[in-house]
Amino acid sequence: MSHIELRHLRTLVALRDTGSLVEAADRVFLTQSALSHQIKDLETRVGCSLFIRKTRPVRFTSAGNRLLKLADDVLPLVHGTEQDVARLAGGESGRIFMAIECHSCFDWLLPAINLYRESWPDVELDISSGFHFAPLPALARGDLDVVITADPVDDLSLSYLPLFSYEAQLAVAKDHPLATREWIEPADLANEVLITYPVDRGRLDVFTAFLDPAGIEPARVRQAELTTMMIQLVASGRGVVCLPNWALHEYRERDYIAVISLGEEGVWPTLYAAVRSDQADAAFIQGFVQTAKETCFADLVGIVTAEIG
Repeated sequence: MSHIELRHLRTLVALRDTGSLVEAADRVFLTQSALSHQIKDLETRVGCSLFIRKTRPVRFTSAGNRLLKLADDVLPLVHGTEQDVARLAGGESGRIFMAIECHSCFDWLLPAINLYRESWPDVELDISSGFHFAPLPALARGDLDVVITADPVDDLSLSYLPLFSYEAQLAVAKDHPLATREWIEPADLANEVLITYPVDRGRLDVFTAFLDPAGIEPARVRQAELTTMMIQLVASGRGVVCLPNWALHEYRERDYIAVISLGEEGVWPTLYAAVRSDQADAAFIQGFVQTAKETCFADLVGIVTAEIG
């Protein structure tokens, strides 16, 4: 038997956790073709099939389950050791004062922060509440160290580390006339009450990527602070709202609302961790970005790997 590599174990875990080749490929940042090739390579090495084809969710053979047990034992040890070595190699301590431009990001950010603190105990980490309206200039000045944003601006002193891409989708009441549509045109919102977070419209995807290019205005804009309040307003027919697909998933699954794409191709923003360029390669910054990615791809439904370029 040829050697089993860590990449093989990570691929099998991704396949088990996601239940499909397509989603597993996103999780391990491979194309579906490359992932299939890697699995065939592993099956050739061990001399037997590891999962039953054309089943969803994926069903593993006895050999596949045995390798998954190995992965569950080994991968956490490897991850912990990699973190320890990174700290020993330098950059093990520092400061991360963070601001968030994405209101719905708290759902995944807090678990990511908790996990990061376990691996990087010497890093001072806190979420700032004082820079809601101009966090990127505060980052450039050094008042902040990380800004979670979907709206990068050209600034030679800042670097944008991609976390993931997501679809911005429209939520409407189940009995809304648009509820049966797969996608809408900007003009469909001209007579609607659009519910948004209380932020500048230049930071809202539904305006910048959908309505503004078409020169369309909603009938009225209503603001709400909390996602749950937005969903209640939508479900009761008092407006529509545009939110990330992963933020809408739970409410859609519970059949509270209907969800529609913005345009035939959909609107797909990318979420970034913005940092100062002179800190972009620091181990504790890279450690945070990696932890955030791992948490997101483990917990959020509908996100994809961000394309770089």
